Amino acid sequence: MRIDILTLFPNMFEGFLNESIIKRAIAKESVIIKIVDFRKYSKLSNNQVDDTPYGGGGGMVLRIEPIYDAVMDIKKEDKDAKVILMTPDGIPYKQEMAVSLKDEKHLVFICGHYEGFDERIRSLCDMEISIGDYVLTGGELPAMVISDSIIRLLDGVITDTSLVDESFNDKLLDYPTYTKPQEFRGMKVPDILLSGDHAKIKAWREEKRIEKTKERRPDLM
Repeated sequence: MRIDILTLFPNMFEGFLNESIIKRAIAKESVIIKIVDFRKYSKLSNNQVDDTPYGGGGGMVLRIEPIYDAVMDIKKEDKDAKVILMTPDGIPYKQEMAVSLKDEKHLVFICGHYEGFDERIRSLCDMEISIGDYVLTGGELPAMVISDSIIRLLDGVITDTSLVDESFNDKLLDYPTYTKPQEFRGMKVPDILLSGDHAKIKAWREEKRIEKTKERRPDLM
């Protein structure tokens, strides 16, 4: 898979690309990630990429030209690249979307910034995604969140067992897990997990997933 991320702040991605699972996925060539500073596509003398909104109002709005040119450059290489806009009024992001997007060969994320973006930028996009009902300073963090959720699903990035036994599979949250020590300040590991009876452990875990989901996220059921 290839992922291009269009941003005004490429340095924000240094830690994301050079730590943990994402770093290993890049090293294994499971994914290629390119960070594109679309300020370089500005045709204005001061490399300006934003301007005041028509009709008045506070803040600055991203202009369409640099983003259009950046996307067209990518499309020259791959006309089938799927372009996704990070925006608070996009489709709420869910695990099912991560599962679907992992099968795409090439994703392009556009990170908005400032007060907003020229409405015509939407015409470049195949999809608009929101990671929640709140406002951030830009689309960089959402692009990292979505990229992470997709990359970890790619073949060979993490173990298949880890992918099966986790939250949101079958619309349920994950079961509780424990490790050593067996007892800590009066808090004990449930006896069933020490029994060695794998059938009973599996049944217990499934029961706990249902209980946990009913208690914390009944909307999922």
